[in-house]
Amino acid sequence: MCKDGDVQKAHPVEANGMGGRGNRGNYGDIFDHHFVEFTYADGTKMYSQSRHQPGTWDAVSEFVHGSKGSRGVATGGGPNLESGNPYVQEHVDLIKAITSGDKLNEGWFGAISSMTAVMGRMATYSGLVVKWDDAIAKGPQESPERIAWDAAPRHVPGPDGFYPFPIPGQYKP
Repeated sequence: MCKDGDVQKAHPVEANGMGGRGNRGNYGDIFDHHFVEFTYADGTKMYSQSRHQPGTWDAVSEFVHGSKGSRGVATGGGPNLESGNPYVQEHVDLIKAITSGDKLNEGWFGAISSMTAVMGRMATYSGLVVKWDDAIAKGPQESPERIAWDAAPRHVPGPDGFYPFPIPGQYKP
């Protein structure tokens, strides 16, 4: 599954994380820092961290630890990356596909990546270990009741002008 040179083609089976809001400013209903440990079925661990706070080292990075060692995903990339940077590589792959006429379908990876991020957020917001199957089957509804440009969002500012935000131990994933 996570052998040298192979792309991780599975989703994590669970996420355990922590995070919070260090800046009480009116920045919506999200945390400004997260750290998540994702565990895959073969025991591989991926650690993802992010912080977005003024005046700090604000970064988003992932590190994978498996039986063959460790690798910084966002900073160093993998052995198959021509660019050395996965954020640049996705553009390299797209441009190659366009210029060669090949079809590039990254839909599965996009869906797995998006759900992995959602599961990580559920873990940091709740302070609980979140299982993939539970997140898929019982995860909270975050989109508006009605999908339209004029639809009301799920979260709006309170009377004080601030958005409510999740509190670990109270938020239920």
